[in-house]
Amino acid sequence: QVQLVESGGGLVKPGESLSLSCTASGFTFRGSSMAWVRRAPGQGVELVATIANVGGAATYADSVKGRFTIARDNNRDMLFLQMNNVRPEDTAMYYCSRFSTWRTPRSQGTQVTVAS
Repeated sequence: QVQLVESGGGLVKPGESLSLSCTASGFTFRGSSMAWVRRAPGQGVELVATIANVGGAATYADSVKGRFTIARDNNRDMLFLQMNNVRPEDTAMYYCSRFSTWRTPRSQGTQVTVAS
């Protein structure tokens, strides 16, 4: 079955950086477009970034454009999110997901808290 395991979250101060990782199994990772999504307390799921399965073209939410970078390693079945210059409004649970199911993340996620 599909398994996605996120790691790398934590408590950081505004302006700092954080790197998230996701290890995938149970499906053909290199054949899947992938995404990072987040859910802040009391809010719905927000699509943060996507990356295509072929060529690696990426898209970003306006709220993170220029600060976050999504990347993938198809040899290791891993997805990454580099978060720079984080802001308090980036506080959320972050999930990696296949793009096809991004609205309903089912993995455990990793918590990112940005506070001074």
